[in-house]
Amino acid sequence: MKIVFMGTPDFAVTALDKLYQSEHEVLAVFTQPDKPKGRGYKLVPPPVKQFAITHDTPVFQPASLKKDADEVIEKLKSFTPDCIVVAAYGKILPKEVLDIPRLGCVNIHASLLPRYRGAAPIQRAILNGEKVTGITLMKMDEGLDTGDILLQKEIEIGENDTSSDMFVKLALLGADMLSELLPKLENGEITLKKQIKASASYAQMITKDMCPINFSDSVFKIHRQVCALSDSPCAYCFLNGKRLKVYRSEIALTDKVNAKVGEFVGEKNFDVACSDGVIRFVEIQAEGGKRMNAAAYLNGKPVEQGTVLE
Repeated sequence: MKIVFMGTPDFAVTALDKLYQSEHEVLAVFTQPDKPKGRGYKLVPPPVKQFAITHDTPVFQPASLKKDADEVIEKLKSFTPDCIVVAAYGKILPKEVLDIPRLGCVNIHASLLPRYRGAAPIQRAILNGEKVTGITLMKMDEGLDTGDILLQKEIEIGENDTSSDMFVKLALLGADMLSELLPKLENGEITLKKQIKASASYAQMITKDMCPINFSDSVFKIHRQVCALSDSPCAYCFLNGKRLKVYRSEIALTDKVNAKVGEFVGEKNFDVACSDGVIRFVEIQAEGGKRMNAAAYLNGKPVEQGTVLE
């Protein structure tokens, strides 16, 4: 099968790698433009571009599929793809693009559609305390994740799983499902399933104003916040006036303790009192320091009992 791939982050690389390992031919890759990063604002190519280049695949980075529509459509038509595979591309495909491949456009979406349509399905599922999530392979239409379901599988979210953990697990699941789907799609062995509109929900983008930890919240809410926002943009609080990023946590106690909210109550562990229990920081990064195990941090920089984090 002749395939054009559209994707941008590491999540998409896993599926692209699976395609390279298959009998299918990856004709071209479309991804987001390079973006400035770091102190010097040096342009950095997205992970999909970096990976595609190692396989000598032509890479295209249109700034807009609408403004550059004529050029993009002409280029896509020249490839005569059987299918366009999309994974976290970050751009909405216009109808003119959707109509090009004879087998349509397949999107790898990291939720059990119609739940968590939109930009941040993994983070929102964790924030909301979901026990399971999954991958939906969907035949794309003009709506936002509204297309018919081609294949769907679920996976558990562990109590301490972070978004980063789930990105890896779901990327692997999605890649395996794609391998399962494509031969069936080619042979006409797939039965399309309509999404139930009444069951739909939307996963809005994650913003930095969600990062500050409020120790007056429940221990479950704080734990979900830490897990959902790791590794980026990352939950944080302030210790002695300096920012402390929290990448991983655990629920240490679900009973209220005799301490102020935000008070350090640990000894060997980085335990902090919440409104109804104790949250344990497992992996942190102090301002100006490196990311490290929280218990190891305490060995080098003990926190005084009674210190209140804000």
